[in-house]
Amino acid sequence: MDLQVNYKNQKYYKTAKYPIRQPIYLTWLIWFLSKIMTMTIPHKVEKINMEGLKPPYMILSNHMHFIDFELCALGTYPYKVNNVVNIDGYYQRPWLMEWIGAICTRKFTTDLHLVRSIRKVLSRGDILCMYPEARYSPCGTTSYLPDSLGGLVKMNKVPVVAVVHRGNYLRAPFWDFRRKRKVPLHTTMTQILTAEQVKSMTADEINRVIREALTYDDYQYQLDNGIRITEPWRAEGLHKILYQCPHCMTEFKMATEGTRLYCKSCGKGWQLLENGQLEAETGETEFPHIPHWFEWERSQVREEVRNGTYRYEDNVDVYSMPGCWKFPNLGQGKLIHDPVEGWILEGHYNGKDYRIQRTPLQMNSLHVEYDWYRIRRADCLDISTEQDSFYCYPTRENVVTKLAFATEEIFEMHMAGKRVKAKRG
Repeated sequence: MDLQVNYKNQKYYKTAKYPIRQPIYLTWLIWFLSKIMTMTIPHKVEKINMEGLKPPYMILSNHMHFIDFELCALGTYPYKVNNVVNIDGYYQRPWLMEWIGAICTRKFTTDLHLVRSIRKVLSRGDILCMYPEARYSPCGTTSYLPDSLGGLVKMNKVPVVAVVHRGNYLRAPFWDFRRKRKVPLHTTMTQILTAEQVKSMTADEINRVIREALTYDDYQYQLDNGIRITEPWRAEGLHKILYQCPHCMTEFKMATEGTRLYCKSCGKGWQLLENGQLEAETGETEFPHIPHWFEWERSQVREEVRNGTYRYEDNVDVYSMPGCWKFPNLGQGKLIHDPVEGWILEGHYNGKDYRIQRTPLQMNSLHVEYDWYRIRRADCLDISTEQDSFYCYPTRENVVTKLAFATEEIFEMHMAGKRVKAKRG
């Protein structure tokens, strides 16, 4: 059982509240502001199989940058939309988020009230928009999609629209999101399931349709459309996701400068070309396509998890977010991750010990941030409970991408074991 943090003068934000129905003047204002914000950016919002479709329906969108919300707003106008938003989006502005009808949740937790809020939005005839990957895509490709999506769709019996943004990641990659590249954006809104299909299909069948519709690769989009990214700093930050050298196999010694990605251990380097492909400076180019390198790293972590050699332990600086106005500094804590116990965060604050544990089946993925600015500019990860969120800054450098891989692989390993037991039972 968790030992909770002993706060004084800190109020928890109540996420278990129903969203308001968006006023019509606010729907117009959001559209107008979105129009202004995207005015100088080449973009296209294309609707496919949407003829005659009116709310209620569910939008499932991929997630690359904040501009995703603005492009969705352009595509859904003039209808009212309620967006599912993580609590960090409420920081110092909960009144604003409540006013626009956002639905608050904490990432990768079991939130039954979120399910009820979704049903309420759809029952009153509006659009429910959610980002099921629950984080910005680290590599411009599809992140983890939970199996629970199919059941959620089946429960609500409304049409499903898949929104796929292409180019948003290339314009502002998660690992260097402050500096924008000049990239045209293309958003498709596609009705992938009618209400009748939802009623007739199983949750597993629905999941297969959703996964196919939300499969994307921004680097392939760049190649296919001949997009050239010429900024002389375009590779800077790429080492945050490409953390393991495929030449010498060393982890966490990769670095970037200008257009160059290189290993500080063996010295091998690669150039990030204008077309988004990598080219070795000498010798073999192991992975010209960045997502292939990224998935190779995942396979390395998967092997560690399965052969029992994976374990992470580190001292971390801990900040929490029980409410929306402050990030209390809880001092230093110990963070442990292993395939048996899952995540354990232990520390001492305000005269008492605390211990937070998320078992392997309680977290299907991990929320990580690169160079996060709201507390201090550094990489961090977030371990959330239903009432609180703990932002942990590791002592070790450049480890958070591997930790995200490990969380997903450990979850999948336990789920596979659970499925085997269910079949035998």
